[in-house]
Amino acid sequence: MSIINQFHPYKICVSFLLLFAISFSVCADNSSDSLQKNKAIGIEELFQKFADGTDSCVIPFSRAGNLILIRVKADTTEGNFILDTGAPGLVLNITYFRNYPPTTDIHEEQSGITGGVSAVKKTQVGKLSFACVSSAAVNADLVNLGHIENARGIRIFGLIGLSLLRQFEMIIDYENSLLYLYRIPKKNASAFKSYLLKDASAYNTIPIEIWNNKIVTRTTLAGKKLRLIIDTGAESNMLDSRLPNKVFENVEVLRRIKLTGAGDKKVEALYGNLNNLSIGDQNTGILPVIITNLEKTCLADNSCIDGILGFDFLSLHKIGFNFVNNKMFIWK
Repeated sequence: MSIINQFHPYKICVSFLLLFAISFSVCADNSSDSLQKNKAIGIEELFQKFADGTDSCVIPFSRAGNLILIRVKADTTEGNFILDTGAPGLVLNITYFRNYPPTTDIHEEQSGITGGVSAVKKTQVGKLSFACVSSAAVNADLVNLGHIENARGIRIFGLIGLSLLRQFEMIIDYENSLLYLYRIPKKNASAFKSYLLKDASAYNTIPIEIWNNKIVTRTTLAGKKLRLIIDTGAESNMLDSRLPNKVFENVEVLRRIKLTGAGDKKVEALYGNLNNLSIGDQNTGILPVIITNLEKTCLADNSCIDGILGFDFLSLHKIGFNFVNNKMFIWK
């Protein structure tokens, strides 16, 4: 899931990636294969069609397992960052940013779903840039991401979270390893459509919410209303084990697994196939899913999420998000 849960006496900011040093994994994409694929479909032609201004871009990406990697420059340091919509903002790997002056909030701690880790260390980046995105004086969390690097065998410099994308339309094309970003103009933003969305018959539009700096969609399964987070930093889908039994009648349990979190604490979970889930008008078919307790995602007012949709959902179709108008687009 995305990177950290931040627990505060009055507020809990949730994100989830630290979970995925789990006991099973998939092989990373070969980055040279991705580059060859991008070349074959004509990246320059795509850019010319998509980008009619300096605030739009087409970004080839590589993958570490099921995690999207893009090249990001933080001040003078450049490297691979994970695109993680489950993280609220910028997260830096302290291994490569150890010289940045940290501040510590003793009322917050970093934690994965499997348990607490340590107090949150924060710092600030003078300039952050990737492709057509550039921001100054960006606040960041300092976190040790060594467990992800060890699991994937690649250096990970940090995470790009949702707050850095809030003024953009973002479309992810997993098949061609391309990320489209378009800064939505403030003037007439409600009517904005990029060229990829001109053919409205090619995709379904689903409303989303931005809840606690997370992308949330709502649906119903077995008569139970569900609130699901859409998380590009989650390598698997998840359901809360506290949901009613009638929900799990739609899950074919295949085996038990162990989840290892940021603090090396292991918890037992169930792994299986989820049926009969629909997002908007689209049935997702059979989705792999992990069933575990998501109590750590609840806020102080006891509002909780019911599950997480990660790579196994996101990669089924080309998928896009308008973070200004709160819409999700799923290609048919």
